[in-house]
Amino acid sequence: MTDNSLTNAVETQVDPTENDDSAVRVAVERGLPSTIAELCALVRIPSVAWSAFDRATVLQSAEAVAQLARDLQVFDSVQIKQAGIPGGDELGQPAVLATRAARNGRPTVLLYAHHDVQPPGLDGDWDSPPFEPTVRGDRLYGRGAADDKAGVMAHIASIRALVEAAGSDFELGLALFIEGEEEFGSRSFATFLDENRDALRGDVIVVADSNNWDVSTPALTTGLRGNVTLRLEVRTLDHASHSGMFGGAVPDAMMATITLLATLYNSDGSVAVAGLTSHPGQTPDYSEEQLRAETGLLDGVSPIGHGSILSRIWSQPAITVTGIDAPSVDNASNTLSPCITVRLSCRIAPGQKADEAAAALEAHLRSHAPFGAHIDISDVDCGEPFLVETTGWAVAEARKAMNDAWGVAPVDIGVGGSIPFISDLVRVFPEAQILVTGVEDPDSRAHSPNESLHLGVFKRAVLSESLLLARLNRRTGH
Repeated sequence: MTDNSLTNAVETQVDPTENDDSAVRVAVERGLPSTIAELCALVRIPSVAWSAFDRATVLQSAEAVAQLARDLQVFDSVQIKQAGIPGGDELGQPAVLATRAARNGRPTVLLYAHHDVQPPGLDGDWDSPPFEPTVRGDRLYGRGAADDKAGVMAHIASIRALVEAAGSDFELGLALFIEGEEEFGSRSFATFLDENRDALRGDVIVVADSNNWDVSTPALTTGLRGNVTLRLEVRTLDHASHSGMFGGAVPDAMMATITLLATLYNSDGSVAVAGLTSHPGQTPDYSEEQLRAETGLLDGVSPIGHGSILSRIWSQPAITVTGIDAPSVDNASNTLSPCITVRLSCRIAPGQKADEAAAALEAHLRSHAPFGAHIDISDVDCGEPFLVETTGWAVAEARKAMNDAWGVAPVDIGVGGSIPFISDLVRVFPEAQILVTGVEDPDSRAHSPNESLHLGVFKRAVLSESLLLARLNRRTGH
């Protein structure tokens, strides 16, 4: 892939009427081809942090990000650091931490993204190799091209534009924190924050790991669902038995599991677990046709739940069976299964505590176990939901920067997914203003085959952040 092909895939959008920020706009425009080339180099590193994958690739990715930070020549310190995982002696995956002290009353901005990625899945499900970045039309395809190596490069490119526009002696304080295990649950995140509290302290925190409304409209994420995941084992027999000889009298574990899982849902598909709450609020217009287009919902298959479609995704709980250990179809025999294991993922609405939701889910499963089936619940993991305080000056500055960069006012959105570590940021830095931004759009397919980044969206996201940093560099009295 050549620089020319990359340059041709990028939209041009320069507004010469904004004289105050023209230097920033020129810097973003000039730096974009090399920024995308650097993003491609990161995408080629298969930095999957999951335990079944090679940890060396995550370290390689961290080293590449650290070198990008050093090349900016603006940080007082650039380090690759690890923190311990609570409950054991294991270290988390390597993260990059770079810091620069504020001067003359300027604020400090903490820029967050993550350099680890989801597993690629089957190569055959991709139209091009997952770790070979490929431009088709106006999109760059590859695992991590959007989530979240584009977020990493948005930060790097924005700092680079600030340097070109304001000089390397700018007075804004910066902390760059690029995590290495977000896709694996951020297991060492809380420890990392506690151990590096002073280095990470900021007046404003920019989390570049979310979505935009569409390819033409920016968004500021103001609400995130939390999550509870657990391992559920259902057992009815101490060994497998012949299904013909005993079926009809003996409940097998598969039957018990199916019956139990069905109790989690109402007839319309909404969640039927007492104690799981919803969050009231208005949502933008979003049609069923748009839902079908963005999700690939098949003709004849109806959406589930009640209320506005976006309230179902942003503000109501949802439960998904994400995995099941059971006899495969190819290995199926005429036996009654003694034990079935499933993985449950429960998304919880903003405003509910994760431990309360976990207790409600466990109570439901235990009280609804059919036929006296024995159930065991283990490997419970909780992440808190989040609501952004939107009245601060940093939010106003971010909205203005987005409007100026995109030419369209940003939309406040909720996100059905979870970014649980934000609750840790709030715990450690309660006075900081948190901005959840993103480089993705509804067609990015993060976590899925053919993940991609819209290059026009990326450019506007970089310009938004660059304008924000330049304006904060001129701000005092935070």
